[in-house]
Parts: sequence; C-alpha cells; structure tokens
Amino acid sequence: MTKAPAMPCRRLLLTASLAALAASTAPLLTACGFHLRRPPEFAFRSIYVDMPASSTLGAELKRQLASAGLQVITDAAEKNRAQVILQALQDSRERSVVGLNAAGQVREYQLRVRFGFRLVTPAGHVALPDAEILREIDQSYSESAALSKEAEAEMLYQSMQSDVVQQALERIAAIQLPASGQQAEQ
Repeated sequence: MTKAPAMPCRRLLLTASLAALAASTAPLLTACGFHLRRPPEFAFRSIYVDMPASSTLGAELKRQLASAGLQVITDAAEKNRAQVILQALQDSRERSVVGLNAAGQVREYQLRVRFGFRLVTPAGHVALPDAEILREIDQSYSESAALSKEAEAEMLYQSMQSDVVQQALERIAAIQLPASGQQAEQ
C-alpha cells in the first residue's frame, strides 16, 4: 500500500515543474517584444470618413475606428467638428487573369484590393499625405467549379479587405497632429 501515495506525489511534482517552467519562460516572452494585440491609440478623438455609403471597406473602417474609441462623425454637414478627415482617394477590387491552360481557359486569377487615402484637418492641413495600401492574392480557377470559385473569391476579398483596414488603422494611429493644429481645432 505504499505505492498508492506515490501517484499524487508525482502529480504534485509534475504540476510544480510545469509552473516553474512557465514562470521561467514568461520573462523571455516580454524580452523578445511579445505583447498581446491592443487597439491602436490615436492622436485625435474624432474623425470623419469621407467614403461612399455603398463601400464595404468604408463601413468596416468606420466600425473599427468606433470600436477603437473614436467618435466617428457620419453627417457630412458636421464634418468640420471632426479633428481629422479621412479622404478616400481609391477603393477598388480588381481581378486579372494570370494563367491560362493549354486550351486557353483561365487557370488562375490575381485578386487585388486597393485603398488610397489621405488624412487632413478641417483647416486643410495634410496630417497624412496620399497613401495606398494594396493587398493581392492568387486564386486557382476551374470552369467546372465556377460557383464555388466565385464564393471563394468573395471570401478572399473579404479577408484582404480586413487586412487593408488593419493596415490603414496602423498608419492612421502612427500620425501625430501638430500641437498648434490641435489647439486651433478644439
């Protein structure tokens, strides 16, 4: 009967060694720059997004800005209340043929999401000059699976759009407004 208590002792030893291992590797994670993803911090509190209402990228961008704690002004008549104005220069989805099979049928497409924008103050000062984010991916294609390939393309476009929005948020968060511009706009 002396062997029965050995099992809980082994569990305690294993648990203690795992806890020691976790405690010893935690400083290594912070030393390498690892940290959990946080929402970006912006140098302003309100923004007007000047994009068509039909733009799915614009709708996602507005959602992400609002979830980051910014006041997103939606009324064009009130855009001068915003500290900055995001002007969309280009918002497009493109698809081009990049490969054909021996019979001349499409074998591969390249899908692109392109977003061009700039950030200005209501006074017209450029806070972020013209910037463009381009995301592209290749998609194989088969005429026999045309419907499923169209659904796949839509999912790829949606994924690329989310990436573009995240990159745009990072670029917008990186800007610093001049101190005099902030005081004049408040």
